[in-house]
Amino acid sequence: AALLAPWIAPYPYDQQDMSAILHPPDQDHLFGTDSLGRDLLSRMIYGARVSLSIGLSTSLVALVIGTLYGGIAGYQGGWVDHAMMRIVDVLFAIPDLLLIILITVVIGRGFWGIFLALSLISWVGVARLVRGEVLRLREMPYIEAARGIGAGNWRILFRHILPGLGGVLIVTLTFRIPAAILSESTLSFVGLGLAPPFSSWGVLANDGWTAM
Repeated sequence: AALLAPWIAPYPYDQQDMSAILHPPDQDHLFGTDSLGRDLLSRMIYGARVSLSIGLSTSLVALVIGTLYGGIAGYQGGWVDHAMMRIVDVLFAIPDLLLIILITVVIGRGFWGIFLALSLISWVGVARLVRGEVLRLREMPYIEAARGIGAGNWRILFRHILPGLGGVLIVTLTFRIPAAILSESTLSFVGLGLAPPFSSWGVLANDGWTAM
């Protein structure tokens, strides 16, 4: 539905009808209209594009950053691991929503502001998870064998350890996507999301609350 929005949405997402403000669901507007007479079904379909795009893109970026960061920390160990994970601990000590709001205020509202804010925060949990898994994998016999035949650290990390993280990363990604969508909705609900007339699921929730 999100991909085919221009073809399946009954109306443009920003088309206003002053004669149908806050209209209940009927044959012309299956989900009713908002306070500006815009069709809610159309805005929900177009809003899915924004919410899903932010969810997918920020989750992928967080996965890449967190995997590299946690992988290096876990494999190097020692003072490198200690220093890198203390940074993660500091970021964990600050509420995610507070950091996201601060970054959004500095960068600005809109898709890219939300994208950067969520990407810069979401990798922390991924890094801690990957680091723990790398600590386990680096003691496996096949890693010892790779060291024994002279493989370098970077080759071992990228050719032997990272492929072993596949299952963990897939599960992590499936959890990150809905979490990112919820974060975007929260920002939009408190007024730090997309600027009008653009639509997302969080914007719709905020508009509905305001209308009520």
